[in-house]
Amino acid sequence: MTLFRRPFSLLAVAAMTACLAVAGCSRGGEDGPPEPGDQAVARVQDQTIWASDVRREAVAQGLVGEGEPLDATSDLFRRVLDEVIDQKLLAREAARRRLDASPLAQRRLEATRERILGDMLVESVVNGTITDQAVQTLYNEQLRLARTSEEYRLRLILSRTKPEADAVVGILGQGASFEAVATERSIDEATRFSGGDLGYSTLDVMPQAYANALRDQPAGATVGPFQTEGGWAVLRVEDRRKENPPTLEQARPQIVRYLTYEGVRQLLEQLRGKAQVDVLLPTDQAAPASPPTPAA
Repeated sequence: MTLFRRPFSLLAVAAMTACLAVAGCSRGGEDGPPEPGDQAVARVQDQTIWASDVRREAVAQGLVGEGEPLDATSDLFRRVLDEVIDQKLLAREAARRRLDASPLAQRRLEATRERILGDMLVESVVNGTITDQAVQTLYNEQLRLARTSEEYRLRLILSRTKPEADAVVGILGQGASFEAVATERSIDEATRFSGGDLGYSTLDVMPQAYANALRDQPAGATVGPFQTEGGWAVLRVEDRRKENPPTLEQARPQIVRYLTYEGVRQLLEQLRGKAQVDVLLPTDQAAPASPPTPAA
C-alpha cells in the first residue's frame, strides 16, 4: 500500500439541541468558559454563547478546518454566531413546548449525545497517538516504497476500431508527429488537444491494459494498438523516471488521515472484543463478527 497515491475525516458534531438530553448542559454552571481563554460573545436569556461554540459550529459545517482559528471580528464568525443564537432559541422553544418529552425525541437526543461522546473519545484517544514521530515513521516507509517505483510520461491516440488504430500506426511509421496525429485522429477528448499528453503516472495506478502493454517498454517506444474499455489505444513513452514523492509537509495531511483511520479501526476492534454485542436480525442478515469500516 502506498499512501502517496491514495478523509477519512473526524466527525465534527455541534448539535446545540443535544444539551436538552445531557445533564451537564443544565442552566447552572454554564457561565464558566468551556476552554481556557474563551471569549463570551453573546447571551440568550441566561445562556452564554462562547467563541468556541461558534468555532465548533463552523467546523461542523465545513466552513473552517479542525484546529483552524476563526476571527471573532470576521463576517463569517458573525454569520455563524447568528445561526448558533437561532439554534439556542429554537431549542429553548422546543423545550418550552415539551417536544423533548416523547420517547422518540429522547432516543434522537440520546443518539446525538452518543455521537458527540464518540467524537470526543476519538479526539482524546486516537489523536493522542498521532505524533510527529509517528508521521515521520510512516512517511519514511512510504518514501522507501516510492523510491522503488518508476513513472512513465505517456501520449495517447485512442481509436474506435482496430483498423483505425492500425491506420494510426501506419501514419506514425511514415514519420508523422505523434502530437499532430493525436490532435487529428484521437477520440479521447480529454487529451487530443494537448497532443495526447497523459502526463506522468506509475504502472500501479494505470488501467491494467495500459500497465500490461507498457511493462519494460523504453522511453521513445510506440506501443499498441491494444484494446481498452474506451477503444483501441496507441501509446508513446515520452519519458521514464524514478517516482518523485511529495515532501513530508505535502504528505502530512494524508498520513494523519490514515493514522486516524487506523486508530479508529483498532479502537473499535478492542471495544467489540470486550463488549457483548447481540445482533437480533435473522442469521442471513446478521452483521459480520469483525468490525465494519469506520464511518467517514
